[in-house]
Amino acid sequence: MSGPDEFGEIERLFRPLTHGAAGAFDLLDDAAVIPSRPGYDLVVTKDALVEGVHFPHGEAPDLVARKLLRVNLSDLAAKAAEPFACFLAVGWPTGFEPRDRERFAKGLAADLEGFGVDLLGGDTVATTGPFTVSLTAMGWVPEGGMIRRKGARPGDHVLVSGTIGDGVLGLAAVRGELEDPEGDLVFRYQLPQPRLDVRETLRRHATAAADVSDGLVADARHIARASGVRLTLDLERIPLSRGAATWLEAQADPTAALLRLATGGDDYEVVCTIRPEAPKPPGFTVIGEASVGEGVSVRMGGRFLDSGHGGWRHI
Repeated sequence: MSGPDEFGEIERLFRPLTHGAAGAFDLLDDAAVIPSRPGYDLVVTKDALVEGVHFPHGEAPDLVARKLLRVNLSDLAAKAAEPFACFLAVGWPTGFEPRDRERFAKGLAADLEGFGVDLLGGDTVATTGPFTVSLTAMGWVPEGGMIRRKGARPGDHVLVSGTIGDGVLGLAAVRGELEDPEGDLVFRYQLPQPRLDVRETLRRHATAAADVSDGLVADARHIARASGVRLTLDLERIPLSRGAATWLEAQADPTAALLRLATGGDDYEVVCTIRPEAPKPPGFTVIGEASVGEGVSVRMGGRFLDSGHGGWRHI
């Protein structure tokens, strides 16, 4: 795209997404100013999505935009941060029409409005490669109050919010590998709900936390590694949605099926640890415990299993 077209498109599609934030300068500058908030720390996270890797070829641009924002907000949710702003980078692929770019912007606009987030800047480029998008999200936590992966201690309980396994089953449904008559699994995969609603619960109770993006086992392993403890997870305790439970009932090998759900990823729930004397927070399920040692162990009916990598590997 030529320069004038690029800047005209930024003005038309993306300037409204700043919601008038002073530090965005109407996207007329090549930098932004992040406001300060006395008594709070600024938490910053960044995720990228690539067509054919993180979402199927030909996915609707508005869904891509909304998922991009949501997976970044999921990272902030696990840190107990309150989101407020973001930066966007987009690589428009060859053949992407103006209507496709407009659809992307409209999808992003809907979720920025819904989650109360302002766009402060970014970049748009053309590429001969796949559709690639990246977003940097920022949020506030009370000073010194970010919930890290490091902090779990022997004796802590391991908990997870919501339900696990819908993401991997939703992807399978998108690929036509299983039926999803009500569309709930596909919806969970395409439009995950970042667990910003558990922010206060994490601040009160969590000793460590991570969002479940790579897979429950893999993300629990991140906590174990950072904290220097061993986490043991019981597959039979993992909470399932009605759709996942129905799928599980039809599987010949329930243990292998549960392991698939626990390692599939794309759930965007929060796995965390809390002290054993703390009350179980509403909406969370106790799925294991921390002990002296390292890594993650997975059990089913008291028998230890080989969980492999435990989930998605980025390289």
